[in-house]
Amino acid sequence: MQRLKLRSLLYLVMLAALLVACGAPATTAAPTEPPTQAAAAPTQAAPTQAPEPTETPLVKKDVKLTLNFLAGGPQAGFMYAKKLGYYDEVGLNVTIEEGQGSATTAQLVATGGAQIGFADGPSAMTVRSKGGKVKIIAPILQTNGFAVISLKEKNITKVSDLIGKTIAVQPGTAQTALLDAVFAANEIDKSQVNITNIDPAALVGTLLEGKVDAILAGADFQSVQIRDRGYEVNDLFYRDIGVPTIGLSIIVNDDLIEKDPDLIRRFVAASLKGWDAARANPEEAAQAVVEQFVSGNKEQILKQLQVDLLLVCAPGAKSLGMPPEENWTKTYELLIRYQGLPADLPITDYYTTEFIPADAPACP
Repeated sequence: MQRLKLRSLLYLVMLAALLVACGAPATTAAPTEPPTQAAAAPTQAAPTQAPEPTETPLVKKDVKLTLNFLAGGPQAGFMYAKKLGYYDEVGLNVTIEEGQGSATTAQLVATGGAQIGFADGPSAMTVRSKGGKVKIIAPILQTNGFAVISLKEKNITKVSDLIGKTIAVQPGTAQTALLDAVFAANEIDKSQVNITNIDPAALVGTLLEGKVDAILAGADFQSVQIRDRGYEVNDLFYRDIGVPTIGLSIIVNDDLIEKDPDLIRRFVAASLKGWDAARANPEEAAQAVVEQFVSGNKEQILKQLQVDLLLVCAPGAKSLGMPPEENWTKTYELLIRYQGLPADLPITDYYTTEFIPADAPACP
């Protein structure tokens, strides 16, 4: 009986243990990574406005222009472009310095001694023919300002009127070298004209004193001086008597064309814009010269400029900086015949039109 009670008690203990085991909560292994957060419901992003396109700012570049001579009317368009901010608009900080003659400026550009130059076309071509790395990129005065100058009382109105007269010339100058071309173009025998060499400083005085009948000089320089003294003058422009050679032009070194053509394009575009503005406001352009080169005389500069503005467009030209092709050909032929320019290079080697903007100011 006692054994039965003990077996019943043991059975009850085992049953209680089994019930406890079945009712205990199950355990799980600890996670090795933190649980991920449930993804939020997708929402539509607010539309954003596309940024407006912006132009890349021009890199400001320093540029030096070396003139052919002292600052005056023949160079006024550059000073006016600077005053009006045209160079600033295209990212150029331009310094303008005076020169010591076209030949010197052309040589400086050819050797890298000057960055951009302003020189007589034939002078630059002569330097290039001798191996100089200089090229004409934009004739500003599309024809030269050379002239046969005489007092009106002499009644010299055509080349044939020089027969039997005395004309004073400056040795070594382009206008003197091309005098034979003037005679040939007008079918005049050179031996019928008395030609005398004279020092440039005495040129005007010799004419006014009546020692000669005419002089070879610049219509925008010596002719203006004579008029300022109260004399009436006849000017026979070379361009009108058969010798329309390319005049004062922007020139650069070949290396600059290769290394920085963009700089050249900017400079030419702004310069032509300045010369166009000078056509419309010559008095203001003359004032710009005086402001930047205080030694200048505004009244005389204005008179020079008024002559030069007659030369910025050759007959038949369509835009500033772009003389007709026939003017280049004529210049080439005249320089070969009368100034010893070699004929081994084509005329197209001496200049390029690639830097003249498509919207260059129109002629006339």
